Amino acid sequence: MNTNADLLKSLKIDRNAPPPPSRKGLWIGLGIAAAVLLLVGIGWKLLGGDKATQVQTATAVSLASGDASASVLDASGYIVARRMATVSAKVPGKVREVLIEEGQRVEAGQVIATLDPIDAQQQRALSASQLAAARSQAIGVQAQLKEAEANAARLSTLVAQKLVSRAQYEQAVASRDALRAQLATAQRNAEVASDGLRIAAQGVDNTIVRAPFAGVVIAKAAQPGEIVSPMAAGGGYTRTGIGTIVDMDSLEVEVDVGEAYIGRVQPKMPVQATLNSYPDWKIPAEVIAIIPTADRGKATVKVRVALKQKDARIVPDMGVTVSFLEKAPEADAEPKRGVRVPAAALVQRDGGDAVFVVGSEDTVELRKVQAGGTLGDDREVTSGLAPGETVVVSPPAGLAEGAKVQTATSE
Repeated sequence: MNTNADLLKSLKIDRNAPPPPSRKGLWIGLGIAAAVLLLVGIGWKLLGGDKATQVQTATAVSLASGDASASVLDASGYIVARRMATVSAKVPGKVREVLIEEGQRVEAGQVIATLDPIDAQQQRALSASQLAAARSQAIGVQAQLKEAEANAARLSTLVAQKLVSRAQYEQAVASRDALRAQLATAQRNAEVASDGLRIAAQGVDNTIVRAPFAGVVIAKAAQPGEIVSPMAAGGGYTRTGIGTIVDMDSLEVEVDVGEAYIGRVQPKMPVQATLNSYPDWKIPAEVIAIIPTADRGKATVKVRVALKQKDARIVPDMGVTVSFLEKAPEADAEPKRGVRVPAAALVQRDGGDAVFVVGSEDTVELRKVQAGGTLGDDREVTSGLAPGETVVVSPPAGLAEGAKVQTATSE
């Protein structure tokens, strides 16, 4: 009986029992917990829990054979041409044909374009006709003079024999002298006409545009049918040049050196030039001259540097970095191993030289290195550092291995 009673009680509904927890309430609780964790993480970030240290960095550069000499000054400049000309016609005219293209090699005196020669040819033909007429007139006067001279000689004999009057003889002499003067004038007119013909022929030749020197065409400025003039006229409808030619053998470097450092540069000083396009190519060079004037706005002095190697890769307006050396590098010097880094990148740790190397995840590694000589503002590192690795310049005192940094390229 007791068992049945217990079973009946278990089937009874308890109206006062609390309701079971719903699934919706469970999700709300999880969301609140996640929000709290997110806020905690953000607060930790803002308070500097994972803040990166701002540092300046530089790249380790491989030492080449030319780096054996100490650099007293580094500067940047551009490749320029001492002989560069925009070639134009000597006379205005319409372009008939252009015989050049960019990159083409031309020789001195080579025809690069021609103008329409019709007007010049007609002027030459007119001058030739005027010369012929002047010569014909001189020939006619010369024939008359021959007759007058013979007549004067005959009357001279007769007047001596008193067969003719003195007045008749003097009239014959006057006619002879007048014809001599006319002949001289006619001959002079023929010479003037000959000069005119020569000038007209030069006018025809001026319609042919030739290269003033051997070089490479870097710009083609005119097309057939356009009007060209040695002086600007007609607004945008008149060209002032056919093309631009550069003598590649006259290429050199122009650099601007700060006034404060110009005292380190001397004429004939050895220089090592590095093109920005070919950073591993060291070009031997030499200071040509220091231009004796300063740029007031930039506080710099221009220095001309001659390149001792000629190469097709060197073209005008290329950027170049030059190092002024204490002495010229030896031709047979063996390539020097190691890299160069800013001297400020080296620190003293445990009685030796070390650098902070930036890793792939912007964390630094303290690495022992073997330092060498001084190269201007740089130092040699003979071991412990590979070319291309990034080092921290002037690392903060509190920087430690494994610290996270935010890098910026050093100037």
